[in-house]
Amino acid sequence: MKKNIIVLSFFLMLLGVSCEDFLDKKPNAILSQDDIMGPEQIDKLVIAAYSMLGNDHYTEPMSLWPYGNVRSDDAYKGGRDEADIQDFHFFEISENINPAFAEPDALWYNLYVGISRANAALEALNSISEEDFEEKNARMGEMRFIRGHFYFMLKILFKNIPYIDETVPEEEYGTISNVALSNDELWEKIAQDFKFAYDHLPEEQEDVGRANKHAAAAYLAKVRLYQAFEQGENHAVMGINSDYLEDVLNYTEVVMGSQYHLEEDFSFNFLPGDFENGPEAIFSVQYSHDDGTLYGRLNFGDVLAVPQGLGCCDFHKPSQNLVNAFKTEKGLPMFQSYNDAMYNDESDKVDPRLFHTVAIPGYPFKYNQDYIYNESWNRNPGVYGVYASLKENVDPSCDCFVNIDPFYGNSKNRIVLRYADVLLMRAEALIELNRENEALPLINQIRERAKNSTLLIPYATNTEVALYEPGVNCEWTNSFAREALRWERRLEFAMEGSRFFDLVRWGIADEVLNEFYNEEKDVAPYYQDAKFDKNKDEYLPIPEQQINFSRGLYEQNINY
Repeated sequence: MKKNIIVLSFFLMLLGVSCEDFLDKKPNAILSQDDIMGPEQIDKLVIAAYSMLGNDHYTEPMSLWPYGNVRSDDAYKGGRDEADIQDFHFFEISENINPAFAEPDALWYNLYVGISRANAALEALNSISEEDFEEKNARMGEMRFIRGHFYFMLKILFKNIPYIDETVPEEEYGTISNVALSNDELWEKIAQDFKFAYDHLPEEQEDVGRANKHAAAAYLAKVRLYQAFEQGENHAVMGINSDYLEDVLNYTEVVMGSQYHLEEDFSFNFLPGDFENGPEAIFSVQYSHDDGTLYGRLNFGDVLAVPQGLGCCDFHKPSQNLVNAFKTEKGLPMFQSYNDAMYNDESDKVDPRLFHTVAIPGYPFKYNQDYIYNESWNRNPGVYGVYASLKENVDPSCDCFVNIDPFYGNSKNRIVLRYADVLLMRAEALIELNRENEALPLINQIRERAKNSTLLIPYATNTEVALYEPGVNCEWTNSFAREALRWERRLEFAMEGSRFFDLVRWGIADEVLNEFYNEEKDVAPYYQDAKFDKNKDEYLPIPEQQINFSRGLYEQNINY
């Protein structure tokens, strides 16, 4: 930015040789320093940073479905077969993962574009006074929030990443290594972005979609929760930091005292139109249609999840294991026996959230009884089964369902932070602090909402959810509470892109996924060769292209 201003100023000086009348007129297509650094232009830089939240593609989706869901026990890749976007298949089975893969490299690039835009806005904001731009501090808070969000995604994907803020001159970018900071130091940098945002953002924003103080508090709590599970260089969890857990309690308490709360019905979080930006949506990526552009601002990152019977391309398929996990016995999860037999809707009781998360043959698709989902909608049921993902999809009759041949996109917002996550983050921190009795009502609050989430699914007659009642239907020990919490996270956030990262944070990814591979191979034979390698597969390799760009400065992650 500074270089551009210097060059521009020199060019404007050259114009001084012209006549006085000409100088009195502003030349067309020439920007003055006021144009570049004035409030209106700075706000455009801010909006440009926000726009990167949804500037993705189905091969590098910022919903992280290939990395948070397909890499976990929640989802199959889907598509035509294993060779359809084959790199995602290798992530699914944790084998043949190569640093030369194009998709993680493209995602890395896009996330750093987002960071670069936030840094450009921050550099401009630093150059203007509050007197000249009264929104300065709030906009700086927003940009620190946006930058923190992009760094958070890079951190959970790659672990070791270069940290560059707006104070680093461009000529020094090539001197900053991806291992310049320790694991905790890097988390702290991200945490400080959200802390700054928390300190400077208003509690409410006039414009829908802007980050506010409570969004910053929720995200800061999330960072502290990840940071609390301290990892060694080999990715193993070495301990749990109680000070960070106390921060989780402090910042979740802030959000719990705000205007946000659970939706009355779980389904409302995943519906378009008037349901968007609801009381549970603390921060969302904003999409649109009929906005004067060719297609609108659609969720291009998730277009592949549309069932083949509606469009293309039947990716991101719920696993049989996930469907089985929703089964209940006397209203409680079946921790040990849930996967002993495949779900049967005639004999099994289930948590209602199943019908809001998974499209099941014979039932309406997205609650529309004119569209009964059936097995013929599946592209390759012999390989990827007969289920489809619902949360990112919309009712096909909605005007927000847009044909972008050969795909169908939609303009439904994608929630990044929801109030349910705040409750469960707080519950998790309490359990790890040996205060599990305080976590009980938080988990039960989530379960109570699940129990009552039947408004749009009158056709689901086999739902049953019970609350945890110590001494009646469970023994609420610390270990039981931890299992209940982790199970609740899986059901509540299934197919939302977080499952794999939870498993890594807890240090149990190898245990859970190798058991999943062994059990699921009877349903999906390609898992026959799957194996999760502890101390390696917790993170993606640093893209080879990025190591080459750094001229070997970046170090590859361990065991790749």
